[in-house]
Amino acid sequence: MNYRTPFVNQNGIAILDSTGVSVGTEAVTFTLNEPLSRFVPSRGLVLVNLANEVPAGTTDTLPIRFTMNGFTSAVTTYGGADWTVADVAGTGMYLVYYDRLRDILQVMSGTV
Repeated sequence: MNYRTPFVNQNGIAILDSTGVSVGTEAVTFTLNEPLSRFVPSRGLVLVNLANEVPAGTTDTLPIRFTMNGFTSAVTTYGGADWTVADVAGTGMYLVYYDRLRDILQVMSGTV
């Protein structure tokens, strides 16, 4: 499949959508529709549209993970702390810094 990551504006911020969420004993994992394509830089900003809600009753302290194309990465906040269920404000857009070379996904703010 020839998939090009959609951009908010010309050569701007890419958008990824969640297609599902699963709750395990170790983490809550959101599946994202497509990996960042080879057409985006190895680091930068991306908007993640969390279209799926974390199921009610999920433990607030579980860390959030994103899975793209079979690879799962931890999502962090400032200082490298885990982004947890308690930090997720609900469905919507989240601004995330990514660095594919260092496997970093860091939420920059709440919903955008």
